[in-house]
Amino acid sequence: MPRMIGRAKRIPVPEELRTLALTPRHLSLLAHLLLDGPMSVNELAAGLEVAPTTVSLMVGELSRKGILDRRESETDRRRKIVSISPSHRDTIHGWLGHGATAWREALGPLTADQRRMFVDTLAAYERALADD
Repeated sequence: MPRMIGRAKRIPVPEELRTLALTPRHLSLLAHLLLDGPMSVNELAAGLEVAPTTVSLMVGELSRKGILDRRESETDRRRKIVSISPSHRDTIHGWLGHGATAWREALGPLTADQRRMFVDTLAAYERALADD
């Protein structure tokens, strides 16, 4: 685990994104959108395990910077769908996409039950760290 975290921390931010003052919470949101594709603020909040208002603030900030796009849902106009802006998609994919590919490669051969056990184990580890 420390090797994986250390490796992730050493991935340099692409030149065109360096001036945008991205923080770790932004990276989690971007990685989530990269892995799972466009989704609503509520879906992002559930996936990131934070309040929808927190995600809404981050989405607003990243939208103003041109990193994210927001559009109305085709099925419910009250609902906004968030996606990575096409102008930054390739850069963000080049930056964070290797991790997504590595997760898919590692988890792909597992059964649904094995993947669930792996995710549950990581969640238990995270909870144990938070308890300290």
